[in-house]
Amino acid sequence: MATLEELAKELERRGKAGALRQLAASGEGQRLAQNLDTAALEAAARSGDAAALASLLRGVLGTAEGRKLAESVEELMK
Repeated sequence: MATLEELAKELERRGKAGALRQLAASGEGQRLAQNLDTAALEAAARSGDAAALASLLRGVLGTAEGRKLAESVEELMK
């Protein structure tokens, strides 16, 4: 599995990092960010706690905004 750094480099290489930033800045992205426990996300990412990351991701994908944003990211990655 690619690291976040590798994924970021791949997005830059494909010229899609700007589009991903736009998604994050969108209304849906901002609403998700407000409801996301960023401290827990950062702690899980730093420690490599896959179970905690998966739990946070399930919480995000369990919302309508999260599903729509995930679909947008999926389209972006094609």
